[in-house]
Amino acid sequence: MTNEVSTNSSSQTKSKLWLDLAVFIAFLVTMDPHSSGLAVHEWLSLSVIAVMIVHLLLNWDWIVQITRRFLGKLGGLNRVNYILNWLLFIDGTLIMVSGVMISEVALPLMGIQLPQGFGWRRLHDMSANIGLLLLGIHTALHWSWIASTFNRYLFQPLARVFSSKQKKEETL
Repeated sequence: MTNEVSTNSSSQTKSKLWLDLAVFIAFLVTMDPHSSGLAVHEWLSLSVIAVMIVHLLLNWDWIVQITRRFLGKLGGLNRVNYILNWLLFIDGTLIMVSGVMISEVALPLMGIQLPQGFGWRRLHDMSANIGLLLLGIHTALHWSWIASTFNRYLFQPLARVFSSKQKKEETL
């Protein structure tokens, strides 16, 4: 998210970072069900639904603020992010619905059999590929936030740990 509309507390920023990283990794793993296996693909995809709900709740203030200001005075980057996020939401919904409709492992294990047809597999494949493209654009637009947040909450603390260990070794 850009800083134009809101700033986050340190703990919320860390939560967003780890949550976004988990979603990103899960999406990459699920993009190749032949490598992870169909069961992992389906169950991991279903778990992403809950994670995405948390993601939306963590960003709810931004969503509300941008929605209110969308037709008024709003910076171009926020407008692009807002549209891109809606496209990601719509595409993610298509991925999930079509994925549920073609489930071969998770739903049958729960005793649920859905009718086949309507080109669900094609819709699932197409929306997943579009999702990969949209996720790439989303990541690129948020790259400065990603890099600075990783630096602040991962790289700098690791550097301090190794620096303090090195200082302790030098004093011995």
